[in-house]
Amino acid sequence: MQAVLAGRNTLAIMPTGGGKSLCFQLPALCREGVTVVISPLIALMRDQVRALKAAGVDAGALTSGNTDEETEDVFASLDAGSLRLLYMAPERLASSATLGLLRRINTTLIAVDEAHCVSQWGHDFRPDYLRIGDLRRALGVPLAAFTATADEETRAEIVTRLFDGTPPATFLRGFDRPNIHLAFAPKDEPRAQILAFADARRGQSGIVYCASRAKTETLATALRAAGHSALAYHAGMEAQARRDVEARFQQDDGLIVVATVAFGMGIDKPDIRWVAHADLPKSIESYYQEIGRAGRDGAPAETLTLYGADDIRLRRTQIDEGLAPSDRKAADHARLNTLLGLAEAIACRRQRLLAYFGESSTPCGNCDLCDTPPETFDVTDPVRKALSACLRTGESFGAGHLIDILTGSLTDKVRERGHQGLPTFGVGQDLTKAQWQSVFRQMQGHDLVRPDPARHGALVMTEAARPVLRGEVTLHFRRDLVRRAKSATVVRALVSDEDAPLLSALKAKRRALAEAARAPAYIIFPDRTLIEMAEVRPMTMDEMARISGVGAKKLESFGAQFLEVIAGSAPHMHPARLKLAGSATGRLFDRLQAAQQELVRGPAGQDRLLNCSQTTLRKIAERRPNSIAALQRIPGMSTASAERFGAVFLSIIAAG
Repeated sequence: MQAVLAGRNTLAIMPTGGGKSLCFQLPALCREGVTVVISPLIALMRDQVRALKAAGVDAGALTSGNTDEETEDVFASLDAGSLRLLYMAPERLASSATLGLLRRINTTLIAVDEAHCVSQWGHDFRPDYLRIGDLRRALGVPLAAFTATADEETRAEIVTRLFDGTPPATFLRGFDRPNIHLAFAPKDEPRAQILAFADARRGQSGIVYCASRAKTETLATALRAAGHSALAYHAGMEAQARRDVEARFQQDDGLIVVATVAFGMGIDKPDIRWVAHADLPKSIESYYQEIGRAGRDGAPAETLTLYGADDIRLRRTQIDEGLAPSDRKAADHARLNTLLGLAEAIACRRQRLLAYFGESSTPCGNCDLCDTPPETFDVTDPVRKALSACLRTGESFGAGHLIDILTGSLTDKVRERGHQGLPTFGVGQDLTKAQWQSVFRQMQGHDLVRPDPARHGALVMTEAARPVLRGEVTLHFRRDLVRRAKSATVVRALVSDEDAPLLSALKAKRRALAEAARAPAYIIFPDRTLIEMAEVRPMTMDEMARISGVGAKKLESFGAQFLEVIAGSAPHMHPARLKLAGSATGRLFDRLQAAQQELVRGPAGQDRLLNCSQTTLRKIAERRPNSIAALQRIPGMSTASAERFGAVFLSIIAAG
């Protein structure tokens, strides 16, 4: 924030839920002029604008989803000079009129959300993001770029394209989301596995990601049949139907959305309690981005990722059949290998995940492998045999043919190429074909071999494999033990049994207010705030003001209504005093008011009625005058009032 406030070009990589938006929203209120925010997600822009307005900030968005009235309101605020943040999609930069508009409204800062979209190495490349660097140069203003997922290559390209290669002030604030429990499992009746996972978290909001549109429909139907509130979401649906699902997910508690990756990035819902992948994601960046939609409020959240041989084949095929150049395909295979390595890990998953992004950590204690370490075995010798078979066949074949050689299977393909005469023919008969498939899969997960698109998927060795082949390192892999999905999973409660009924009542009040305002529930208060209310049980507006997430605007708008739920009633508080709720200044106000009450008719109780207004008392409490002269300069403080109350007020102020 200090770098942005100082007008420095800035790049910040921060985890989802880590406060990226605040890093440009707060400086926008402190700086002169308009801050333009470029984001690829209409739903997210609309959510942020709605939240800012709820907090009393004049903000607007120019998107293709605007009504005419919304667009007119934005331009009216711009013309009046009151708008502080203007959101727009990168596609709008293609219009020649955009530059003139941004100059006219006195743009003083550009903020770029999801900045990894500028990188062709990133997983969400958006060509229109390439125009942002030109816009920065044309306006001559500082630029602040933010993203949650950017490895070293992606960060380098962001610097090149947005900052002309001149390093900005860079902040790498860590990728760790310690509140999210990480778990992977091999597919074994995957529908039953997903249903069991959802059943153990019944009533909690969740997302299930699928690789195909058809699967979202069938799995959503299965969840509804099991008694869950569940909807499908994919790019093949009509636009209005997708908007309806987004709106319901924001407003309803406990809704499950079964979706392709088209869903979630534009949904700023902080209380998603779990994310499940019914199929393996495309890459480790995609995985991190998708699980990051859970637990944005900092409360515990859980994940489960299922994977199988079919997933790996699908992802390999998608890479090979894409239109990217060969070096990009090779990089994508390497990224997929990294994700497989995470799936096949034998020790703390979080350590492995963070290591990919260049961070080191100790075992997290919040993943399935920390909970239950897997059974492993020494696989050094089998891997050396596999690598030898790969080399002796010219690195020209996939795992299936290599397994036939290792197990001594005289297939037509083996005979045609004379591979039965190789020294490695039949040397792996101590393992079954299924075990060899596991070995080759885990070899890819450890990035010892990669499919080569130029050789139609043939496995080629990486540099990491050479020390293994030379016998310089020892390897241990997981034993492939497929376990049936178990439904008897312990659910992590958000609050104690004692506080659960109050939390439910607070959620009901929030939902009623959200429906009346036609706004997402978290715009009223996020789950984290309601949980704290249920646990702390504030009984006054001052106590309510000290609850995390209850700012002055929210206290004024909703404080009394939630106090009624907690305490049965909400004592009236004058608006002037309400502005000081929860602060030391508020407590000083109360002491001044109490002293005034004792002196309204003078020390003897026989003088003319005299008092100061609540607004005057608030100004005294805020300014804390230290003399009669200073006290008399406060609006509403007459000479008579100063004579009657001055000495007492000053002594109270001096006493702190």
